[in-house]
Amino acid sequence: MTEPAPRVRPSRLTRTLRLLEARVRAAASEERGDVPGWVLITLMTAGLVVVIWALAGPALGALFEQAISRVAGF
Repeated sequence: MTEPAPRVRPSRLTRTLRLLEARVRAAASEERGDVPGWVLITLMTAGLVVVIWALAGPALGALFEQAISRVAGF
């Protein structure tokens, strides 16, 4: 008769990693995200950029041209 193989106890690190993996998997399955919210935030940000660019664009362009002319010596 052969004797059964001795049972190996997992190390503390192995147990900790298994617990951490279980928690990460549980959290990932619970988190679904809020797609409409992110779409709204993205559209609002794009709208703000367009408005700011429309208002400040000419002034920023003139400032850039002035800076380039000073550097170039024209």
